Amino acid sequence: MTSFDITALQAELQGQKPRKILKAALEQFDNIAISFSGAEDVVLIDMAVKIRPDIQVFSLDTGRLHPETYRFIEKVREHYGIQIELLTPDHAILDEMVKAKGLFSFYRDGHQECCGIRKVDSLRRKLAGLDAWITGQRKDQSVGTRQDLPEIQIDTAFSTPEHQLIKFNPLANWSSAQVWDHIEAYQVPYNELHEKGFISIGCEPCTRPVLPNQHERAGRWWWEDATKKECGLHAGNLTHRKN
Repeated sequence: MTSFDITALQAELQGQKPRKILKAALEQFDNIAISFSGAEDVVLIDMAVKIRPDIQVFSLDTGRLHPETYRFIEKVREHYGIQIELLTPDHAILDEMVKAKGLFSFYRDGHQECCGIRKVDSLRRKLAGLDAWITGQRKDQSVGTRQDLPEIQIDTAFSTPEHQLIKFNPLANWSSAQVWDHIEAYQVPYNELHEKGFISIGCEPCTRPVLPNQHERAGRWWWEDATKKECGLHAGNLTHRKN
């Protein structure tokens, strides 16, 4: 696809319902995958398997996920009868960081280095072999970083001069309430941690339940600035907000 094509498709999909955006993504690309980790992503899987039963799905296994999250991944795999590729960190690089800084250096140094090794590097290797990917991002999901999220975009964080990567965000205009309405209406599997006060769920040391009326991302990297809560998977959001 060219930049002109992307601009035209974005104009066509702007403000559209998730199913239409998802259908357009799957019609435009064969070599495309859904990134799966939370409630939003399972809603996308629930919609996508009705369009393309063999949709490619992957998830980042950082080695620091909650036990409940591992059970959740298996529950989704069995419920939809799909394969879920688990992406793991480069053990040599991970071992070097842990030996030098210990297991909880992110509390002192910030989460970027750890997320870079456990998440971003693994994702970069996967995306290098795809033409497009689908995320569960929502505009209201993160303070200061996702308000301008488009339905389709060039992924500036993972594109290279030789490889242009397209990113679709079908749930960009949905609220958390709409996500959970779909989960309840269609009996979609969800992480049992949601029943314990967790909303946005990441690695165990970096995730905690939120209090009533707190923003859903307040439970992620709570020791850091609320306007910088991106692990690097969607670093383009931060870059865009600075411009």
